[in-house]
Amino acid sequence: MKIIKLVKKPHNIKVGDVCDFKEANINEDCLLESDGEIIGFYLNDLSKYSEKLTSLLALANKEFRGNNVPKTILDRMETVKHSQTGMKRSEARKVGVSQYSTILGSVPPKPVMRRPYPTTSSVHKNAKAKTFIKAMLACALESEKLIKQIAPNIYEKQQKIFEQVDKKWRFGNLFTSSISNFNIAAPFHRDTGNIEGAANVILTKRNNSKGGCLNVPDYEATFEQADNSMLVYPAWRNVHGVTPIIPTHKDGYRNSLIFYPLKAFKGL
Repeated sequence: MKIIKLVKKPHNIKVGDVCDFKEANINEDCLLESDGEIIGFYLNDLSKYSEKLTSLLALANKEFRGNNVPKTILDRMETVKHSQTGMKRSEARKVGVSQYSTILGSVPPKPVMRRPYPTTSSVHKNAKAKTFIKAMLACALESEKLIKQIAPNIYEKQQKIFEQVDKKWRFGNLFTSSISNFNIAAPFHRDTGNIEGAANVILTKRNNSKGGCLNVPDYEATFEQADNSMLVYPAWRNVHGVTPIIPTHKDGYRNSLIFYPLKAFKGL
């Protein structure tokens, strides 16, 4: 597999800046190397590597887009503007692109929300979401197999780190949590809550849309997030953002299904 050497370059982008649209410049299968170490990889089409993971991802995506899974709705600026004109917010949300997300697995303490203790996502208590939860957990486990196969150093390092994470807080063997983001772009940020030294997995399902690429300005790298693609990347390491998602046809969308390791659960 091709190796792309990531070299840091100067830039003026800060946390909180808007991530503008950029064409992807990394869109083929590759290993990502930094300072002589493989820190991640990108697979453009999972079907070449795992039919099982491809099928599970399709199932998880279908369930997530249906009515069985509880979701947090994000109100886009245009939704707020329309609701301010007197339109009901439920109707305003139908204008433009729908955006929503769902968290699975472990949720860290949130004292500001009067919950100073860790817990498991409330979605796990929803019987209708059972198929989605099982599909996502299976996706996490199959992703781990691919990591072990393609980048064994990442697998072994993360496995070692997870010796400090109790099994009750794991989602799979190498992650604590999962989030599915439907049509959600993101300003530049760094995942400071993640375990340093560990990697995230981003699985993507999309149809009739462009954009929604992961941009890492430190390396002038913009990763294509093709349908059925997989990106393994240490999100704690660099500032990064997600470019705008632009439907090219009616009902076009981009859905990212992400597995990540939170440091709040080390030693619990």
